[in-house]
Amino acid sequence: MDLTQEEWSAKLAEDANAFILDVRTEDEIAEGIIPNAVNIDIYKGQDFIDELEKLDKSKTYYVYCRSGNRSGQACAIMNSLGFENAYNLEGGFMNWEGEVAEK
Repeated sequence: MDLTQEEWSAKLAEDANAFILDVRTEDEIAEGIIPNAVNIDIYKGQDFIDELEKLDKSKTYYVYCRSGNRSGQACAIMNSLGFENAYNLEGGFMNWEGEVAEK
């Protein structure tokens, strides 16, 4: 499910079961990350899927990339793997106005 920047931030702020997933490349995360995000690069193919399989499916996932495109794909993959709550950040990190941490 796609959420606007405002919806994503508001939902994340009140979710005690949240897991922030950054699916960008190493080069991209050098620009900074959303605090507490875990990075798993979607371009790693099967390794990406293997890493997803290790995650707790009962958590609520807030997924982002640079523009919202790859994270949308990641949410679709997660849904097919049995993750029920994966939210895509529309506009991605490019449009993120919240806090940013150093990698």
